[in-house]
Amino acid sequence: MQLIQKIVAIPRIIYFFIAIIIILFKTLPINAVEVTSIEFIGEATLAKGLTLQRTEVGGLSGITYDAKNNLYYAISDDRGQKANARFYTLKIDLSKGYLQKGRVVPVSITTLLNENGQIFRPGGSDTEGITLTNKPTVFISSEGDAGKSINPFIKEFSLSSGREIATLSIPNKFLPDKSGKQGIRNNLAFESLTITPDKKHLFTATENALIQDGVAAKPNIGSPCRILQYNLFNNQPEKEFLYQTEPVSPFLNLTGKFASGLPDLLALDNQGHFLSLERSFTGLGFAISLFQVSLEGADDIHKIDSFLGVDSKNIKPVKKKLLLDLRTLDVLLDNIEGLTLGPKLPDGQQSLILISDNNFNSLQRTQILAFKIRIETPLIRLLRRLLPNLKR
Repeated sequence: MQLIQKIVAIPRIIYFFIAIIIILFKTLPINAVEVTSIEFIGEATLAKGLTLQRTEVGGLSGITYDAKNNLYYAISDDRGQKANARFYTLKIDLSKGYLQKGRVVPVSITTLLNENGQIFRPGGSDTEGITLTNKPTVFISSEGDAGKSINPFIKEFSLSSGREIATLSIPNKFLPDKSGKQGIRNNLAFESLTITPDKKHLFTATENALIQDGVAAKPNIGSPCRILQYNLFNNQPEKEFLYQTEPVSPFLNLTGKFASGLPDLLALDNQGHFLSLERSFTGLGFAISLFQVSLEGADDIHKIDSFLGVDSKNIKPVKKKLLLDLRTLDVLLDNIEGLTLGPKLPDGQQSLILISDNNFNSLQRTQILAFKIRIETPLIRLLRRLLPNLKR
């Protein structure tokens, strides 16, 4: 009887909040996430000219993490000039909660083979993106070579043998034609690759606009990229979304060189939330930015073959929010092109790894940057607002 009296004595406002929380628990997208904080926890670089199995390590333009084996797989964008198309297996030690020099170690190389078990001919591929599946396989994307009418591809390869297992079909609008009026721009195609945590969908994106969609990025002018979504139950493309890169102002651009685009995406959940990496060369070093991206409310544009025939102002692009401008770090940035979630750190927080493509250039470095990020669901964020003293 006393227990009942104590329950009745609870202020009615508490019952109200309990009811609200129950309703929200049933209606909020529980698995949707957002990065609520990011902290830089270290940098490492590979020695210049480092070789492994008589092959120079470099051109690392994409990276993915194998949590089961605590290994990373990094794809090289070497077009067969230094060695055959390949990916590297790396170990990155974050056991102390931060990244130290010398804690990134390449351990093996896997040569890519086509469906016939043969190596890819030099110049026949430009592998840029890599992402792990729930099998002992990876998907790898190639930009192809628009100048030589070599199509881009997205293929699945065995982790152990490197042999091609499957090929995803590419919608015709992305394929270059002989007239030069359609498809990807050379070296500005499928750099990014990511799979959702439930392994149901794969995403890639063009680094810059398709020829028929608009201009490539220029100083102070962004470029309309396309995110391409695949259904991995049938390996078919099913949706596309508009991603607008940020305009970048070159600073003291004495060389006259400028490049800017979208080199990687990373799926955070199964509800269309990502991290995106935008990278620019401004004539005086690199500008690197991390964004939070949401497909919520964005228009599916897979039936639109060209933006030139429509009013693109009526197309709702993906939502973007700047997470971090890496120029604010006390780090000399290199050509960062890849990102992946790593292991949980000793304090239970999530690690994030970024990696650079040194272009096999003696003036550049293979740079690895590590971060600690806090990823929260809408429910957790709500509870923190209602209960500000909730332990983090």
